[in-house]
Amino acid sequence: MIALTENAAEAIRNAIGATSKRIAGLRVTALAGGCSGYQYQMGLVECADPGDICCQSHELAIFTDPGSAELLEGTTIDFIENLEGVGFSFNNPQARSPCSCGKSSC
Repeated sequence: MIALTENAAEAIRNAIGATSKRIAGLRVTALAGGCSGYQYQMGLVECADPGDICCQSHELAIFTDPGSAELLEGTTIDFIENLEGVGFSFNNPQARSPCSCGKSSC
C-alpha cells in the first residue's frame, strides 16, 4: 500500500530515536485538496486507532484510516534534502501531479 524510500525510513527512525515516547509507528492520512489533488498529514503515534489499516515498509509500521488507504494506494514517501529545503515528498500515482512544495501539511 504505502512504501518508504530508504531516506524516508532513516529520517523516521531518527525522529523515533529523538523522542522518549514508545512509538508504535507512523500515521499517514490523505484528504482531498492541496496543489496535487491531495493534502497529506503524517506523524509518529504511540498506538494504532481502532479500524486502522497497517502496512510495513523498511520494518516500520505505517497506520492509516480506511478512507485514506484508498487515496494512498501505491504511494511512495521519500525524504529529500536539497537547496530548496528538507522534507518529505509524496509520489502518489493517484494524484494529478507530484508535489513537494512543502505546503501540504506534511
